[in-house]
Amino acid sequence: MGAASNICFSSLFTTSLQIDVLSKQTKKKWAGHFMVPIQNNSIRLGGIYCKLSDSGIEENPRSKRATNSKNRMEEYNTAMKRMMRNPYEYHHELGMNYTLITDNLIVGSQPQKPEDIDHLKKEEGVAYILNLQQDKDVEYWGIDLQSIIRTCHKLGIRHMRRPAKDFDPNSLRNELPKAVSSLEWAISKGKGRVYVHCTAGLGRAPAVAIAYLFWFCGMNLNTAYDMLTSKRPCGPNKRAIRGATYDLAKNDPWKESFESLSEHAFEDIADWERNLIQNRVRSLRGT
Repeated sequence: MGAASNICFSSLFTTSLQIDVLSKQTKKKWAGHFMVPIQNNSIRLGGIYCKLSDSGIEENPRSKRATNSKNRMEEYNTAMKRMMRNPYEYHHELGMNYTLITDNLIVGSQPQKPEDIDHLKKEEGVAYILNLQQDKDVEYWGIDLQSIIRTCHKLGIRHMRRPAKDFDPNSLRNELPKAVSSLEWAISKGKGRVYVHCTAGLGRAPAVAIAYLFWFCGMNLNTAYDMLTSKRPCGPNKRAIRGATYDLAKNDPWKESFESLSEHAFEDIADWERNLIQNRVRSLRGT
């Protein structure tokens, strides 16, 4: 189920990333790493797979379409750096990108076209897609979501949505339990891999994956966080995950508020708290 034709580079999400787009038939150098020609419009970057559009990177940067796309990316990355306080960037023109986190869990960016769904099905064995985007996110990037959903249906992929507001820790905290509920249900079916995505795959999607690892895989928060971010450099909001953990584990109406707790509270939980969280998350299925 791997992407054997993909080629390995360093991570896409480093602040020093600079890519010179040369002929696809020539060899290139970047950041001290040897780069080879792109094959099948698909590359692999240190465990991060990047599916390029059929036309590759826009060849005419002066065109109106390229300018608008560049402006959207600049606005999005500026907002992400300011509101999420991390150095990572999203490069929409490079196409869908994703990382295999566990054998049955993939975290990535938004599929941009029906062909991306074909790729996920054929190359990665994806059976479920969990979309965390709001409608306005999809509209912002001009994605034809209905064509993607139709392709999912045609290929037998279950498409699920659990929208959370981008760059909003409170929205993420509130939506995490339901999103993890959908993720845990899909993984428990064992029919194929689950692809979790937001827009860039740098905030909401990895947060959902980390919360799942924390609540259902016996890891503490820091272990789950470090494991995922070592594979996919990103900056999900740890406080939002801690807050959602507190909300689910709180079993005493007189318990002190989360805001009054230390900055490391609920980075780990007792066995009884984990069992309580699991039961409460599973009870959200179908809601």
